[in-house]
Amino acid sequence: MPATSVSIANGGFVLNGVPTYAGRSWQGHRVEGMLFNSRMANAIADDENPATRGAWAYADGDWDAERSTREFIAALPAYRAHGLLAVCLNLSGGSPQGYSWHQPWKICGFRPDGTIKPAWVARLASVIEACDRLGMVVILGLFYGKQSSTLADEATVKQAVANVVDWLLARGVTNVLLEIGNEVDLKGVWAHNIIAAGRCHELIELAKARSRNKLLVSTSLIAREAPPPAILAAADFLLPHGNGIYGPDGPMQPSPHGIRLQVKNWRAGSGYRGQPIVYNEDDHFEFDKPDNHFVAAVESGASWGFFDYRRIRERFEDGFQSLPVDWTISSTRKRGFFGLLKEITGS
Repeated sequence: MPATSVSIANGGFVLNGVPTYAGRSWQGHRVEGMLFNSRMANAIADDENPATRGAWAYADGDWDAERSTREFIAALPAYRAHGLLAVCLNLSGGSPQGYSWHQPWKICGFRPDGTIKPAWVARLASVIEACDRLGMVVILGLFYGKQSSTLADEATVKQAVANVVDWLLARGVTNVLLEIGNEVDLKGVWAHNIIAAGRCHELIELAKARSRNKLLVSTSLIAREAPPPAILAAADFLLPHGNGIYGPDGPMQPSPHGIRLQVKNWRAGSGYRGQPIVYNEDDHFEFDKPDNHFVAAVESGASWGFFDYRRIRERFEDGFQSLPVDWTISSTRKRGFFGLLKEITGS
């Protein structure tokens, strides 16, 4: 029997009938009902391109997808002890370089006909079960732009959504939130228009109908302004990304005020009906400063998610998305996030 059930009530998240971080506030701001998370997009990923998989080798051996997932699961209790309640995976992975326009690797859990590859299913099941035991949620993404061409056509995209929903229902999974696509308003990356922002609401509605509304479904966007009304109307919760919210001197400069404005704009959008707002990707940190993107989100009543990738000349210990991954809380950046998370949640 599942141990963890996620739902939404009164504009916030609930686990097993109790609001998350029940009764908690921080510096006068409500924390109860939030869902703090970290992007671990490649936690169940494998690269099937023999020309690129060698790039992900460990110092002590070849790249090993099973090892990566095992080590990820082993790290989950430490995340939970610091107050993390959700991890974000994607059945189409994410760039192992963090950002890269050219992506020759083959990291996708779907076959061209929309069926899910058995090895990916097995790794996904192990993560969901481990999170369930710990009282944690999996935000499960289905599609990633540069891998979307794996699917043959629009019909197989729909079939992929149906296959995932059917698999989750058949297993009685209750601790998963669905994210249809990663940044569906990103231009020039989607092989099928039905995943992109203009039509993604069709897939949200498909997943909800297929699950008989047993699953909570959304999609993520980078928009500073409100998403399309159809997405706002269809989504059970909202997934903005804070990567593109930065100061006038460039992408590496945080802009906490921009986060506050983004949340305000999304809530003012046509179709918004009080859904909780959850950042599930943001690569701006400065956790040692009194104001940063994490703090700005909390002050705005939005949950926040940590996106950490390995920069040039950084070590194996750095980055939760860059293959191979050191899943432990091993770097200054990781310790900064988890330290602030622990303070905010009182864990």
